[in-house]
Amino acid sequence: MLVSLVLLICWPIAELLVAIKIAEAIGVIATIVLLIATWPVGTWALRSQGAAAWRRLTAAVSEGRPPAREAVDGALVLFGGLLLIIPGFITDALGLCLLLPPTRALMRPLLLRNVHSRLFAQAAGFGRGHSYDVDSTASDVDQSQLHS
Repeated sequence: MLVSLVLLICWPIAELLVAIKIAEAIGVIATIVLLIATWPVGTWALRSQGAAAWRRLTAAVSEGRPPAREAVDGALVLFGGLLLIIPGFITDALGLCLLLPPTRALMRPLLLRNVHSRLFAQAAGFGRGHSYDVDSTASDVDQSQLHS
């Protein structure tokens, strides 16, 4: 929770500082054009890379093999395209990294490991704060006692 809050506050500040530095280096107009130009590039990337990821996913399903890699690639392409649509140079750099197959291949094992561990933790009931009656100490309550 705290990490999310810090990230929510620091991310826009970092984006602004990077934009100011880039504007100092190439000029304000060129910086604005670059920030605006990444929106259509992100939209195009979402369409083209997303369609390719969808084709790979359906091919894996039709071949009868688990489509885990293809599903993760599709999620990374979607996230990368969305990052390109969001204005900012840091988000653009991260988005491009997620759209390029070599860097996406580096991210895939990290995402799979994270999702895998969360699924097992959730299936086992860890991290949710549920209390279970493992020792069978619960007893039935008479309905008349509930309304008293």
